[in-house]
Amino acid sequence: MSSRIQQLDTELTRELGRVVVGAEGAIRALVIALIARGHVLVQGVPGLGKTLLAKSLAHVLGGEFKRIQGTPDLMPSDIIGVHVFDARERSFVFRPGPLFADVVLVDEINRAGPKTQAALLEAMEERQVSVERSVFALPGDFMVLATQNPREFEGTYPLPESQLDRFMLRIDVDYPERRAEIEVLERYGGGELPAPLIGALARMDRALLDAARAEVAAIHVAAALYGYVLDLARASREHGRLLLGLSTRGALALLRAARIAAAVRGAEFATPDDVKAVAVQVMAHRLVLSPDAVLEGQSDIGIVRELLADTAVPR
Repeated sequence: MSSRIQQLDTELTRELGRVVVGAEGAIRALVIALIARGHVLVQGVPGLGKTLLAKSLAHVLGGEFKRIQGTPDLMPSDIIGVHVFDARERSFVFRPGPLFADVVLVDEINRAGPKTQAALLEAMEERQVSVERSVFALPGDFMVLATQNPREFEGTYPLPESQLDRFMLRIDVDYPERRAEIEVLERYGGGELPAPLIGALARMDRALLDAARAEVAAIHVAAALYGYVLDLARASREHGRLLLGLSTRGALALLRAARIAAAVRGAEFATPDDVKAVAVQVMAHRLVLSPDAVLEGQSDIGIVRELLADTAVPR
C-alpha cells in the first residue's frame, strides 16, 4: 500500500541523499521524528556531516534554519531572546533569539552550561518559552537537532536525564562505509562546497507532511503490541545494570516510532518487528547505566539489544 508517509520518505531520502552520502539510516530516523514532531540527538565524532544533514533538512522543509554553537559562556538569553527598550514605543519589546526557527541545530550541546541546557526543556516539551511572565509560542514545526561528541569529555556538561528524555530519537553517526566515503571524496575532493548543492534541493510540499501525519492514526496497533512495549519498559526499569529505565514518555515515543516505521514499509498495522527496528534509537539514550555496568564496559545499545532478546514477543 502506497501512502503519503512513503512518499514523504522517498522525497526526503532522494533530496537529502543528493548532498549527504551514506546516511540512509539517519535520514529514515529524521523522517520518523519529523512526522512524529520529535527532536533528535545526533551523536558522533566531528566531520561526519551532522551539520550538513541538518541544514539540508531545513532547506527541503522550506523552513527557517538557525544554528546555536554550544559554548560554556552561552547564556539562556542568547538562545531565547531578551527584552530591549524601544525609544520610539517608549516600552520594552521582545527580541527573539535563534530558538525561534523551524529547525534549530544546537551544535555540541553538551558544551553549553546546565542553565542554558535547562532553557531548552520548556521549548522542547511545550513548544513555547517563558520570558519575564510572558509566554511566546515557537513555530508549529519546531524541531531541535542537537549534536554531541561521545568521545570527548573535557569542557563538557553531560546532558541530564530530563533533557535526554525529551529527544525522541538518538542517531549514532559512525564513519561511512568505504564505498560511500569514496563517493564523498569524488564529489567534494576537488574543492567543491556543499552549500550551493543545498540551495538546489527541491522544497517539499508542506501539505504532504500534514497528510503524512494524519495517516499515522490509521496504523492499527493490537492490544498485544501495547503490552510488548510496556514489557520492554518494565524490563528496563528492573534491569540490574540500569539505574534508570524507559520512562512513560519513552514508551510513547517507542510506540509512535514503530507505527511510523510500519507505515514507511507500507503496512496497515504495526508489529513487534517494527518496535525492534526503532528500539535502539528510541531507548538507548534514555537508559542510565550503573557504575558497575560502566566499569564492565557495557553500553546502552548493548543493553537495549539484551532487553529485546530477553523480552517475550507476542504473536
